[in-house]
Order: sequence, then structure tokens, then C-alpha cells
Amino acid sequence: MDNSKKLVAVSDSIRQWEQQYARNADSVALVAVSKTRSADEIRALYNAGQSRFGENYLQEALDKMEKLGDCEIEWHYIGAIQSRKAPEIAQNFTWVHSVDRLKVANKLNQHANIASPLNVLIQVNLEGETSKGGVAPDQLADLASDIDKLENLAFRGLMFMPKVHTEFTTQRKIFGQATALFENLKRSFPDIDHISMGMSGDLQAAIAEGATMVRVGTALFGPRQQ
Repeated sequence: MDNSKKLVAVSDSIRQWEQQYARNADSVALVAVSKTRSADEIRALYNAGQSRFGENYLQEALDKMEKLGDCEIEWHYIGAIQSRKAPEIAQNFTWVHSVDRLKVANKLNQHANIASPLNVLIQVNLEGETSKGGVAPDQLADLASDIDKLENLAFRGLMFMPKVHTEFTTQRKIFGQATALFENLKRSFPDIDHISMGMSGDLQAAIAEGATMVRVGTALFGPRQQ
């Protein structure tokens, strides 16, 4: 199956699950995870109708942006952020999903476009994995309060990257905890409107539990290239 047909299949599944779990139509946005993928592969998917792409590595992304400058792509940064790279991330991306420290948020704020606030999500480490970034749930409210005050950032919600669970009921349980955390935070920050969670292997469970953005790579591009 070529990538354009994979895009149709993934998009159809998302629409089906929106209906199945009583979600509003088109309430789940698809971000195509294009790390390690070539500019030509991205262009092919773009030509098939996909406009949101997520990148993990700054220099790799900048190289692709240069080659794809004629495309109206909405670029999402979804990888770990080194503070020294935050200025270029702020200047070249529309969304940043992986903010987990005030130092990084301040750097993004300093270099974001004043005329167009940078959309940011706070990454939450829901299961306390030492190998992953993300703020601990009990520290989330304080970080959210600090970020919400930064005038060049638009605080839009939360991002989750839980452990790999293969059982659907377990996936739903974890994503349900994530959504509960989001809903609790929304009481203090009523303008937040996005939960970024769910990848190729747990897409259905994420949509069932309230994801508004899903990050899909393998189901669109095939097995990850190293």
C-alpha cells in the first residue's frame, strides 16, 4: 500500500472512531510523525492531503523545511528540547508539544514571533519513566501557571507519551488518567483545548479517551527508518 492509501486508511479510521466514541466529527487532528523520513516522502503525503507534520530533531527538520518551502505545512515540534535550540524551534515551528521546563518555555517565549504566539503543550510524564521527558503530574499546575503568563506563548494543553501497552483496556485506562488530568487543569485554565496523545499502536484507545491530536508515523510511512 502506498503512503497516500495509508493516509486514507488512517484518516478513515480516525473518523470512524470519532463516531464510535461519540466524539464530534473532525475533532481529532492527525499529525504525521516524519522524523527520519525524507522531504520527498513528506511531499508525497502533503500532496495526498496531509498538512500537519511532526519532527523530533531540529537540524533534520530545518533541512526538510528548506526543501519544502513551497508547501503550506504546519510544523509541530514533538521531540525533547535542548534550551540552546529553543530559539530556532520558536522561530520555525507553529506548535511545540514537548515543553516540560520553565527554562525552555522562557527561551521559546523570548524568540517567538510577537505577532503570532507560539502554540505550546506541556509534556506530562504520567508513569514516571526516567527515560522520557515530561513534568511530573504533581508539578504540572505550577508549570502551567508560569507558562500561561508568557505573552508570546499560547498555552493550548497537554501532551502524553505513555509506556507501550498492547491491551486495549490498559491503553484506555492510561489515556483516561491523562484526560482526567487535563480536565482538572482546565478548571484553572479554561482556554486549554488540546490533548496530544495516541500513536500508531494505541490510536483507537486515545481517541476513545479524548485525544484531540494524534501523532502517527508507522501507520503512514511504514516501519521507522533508523
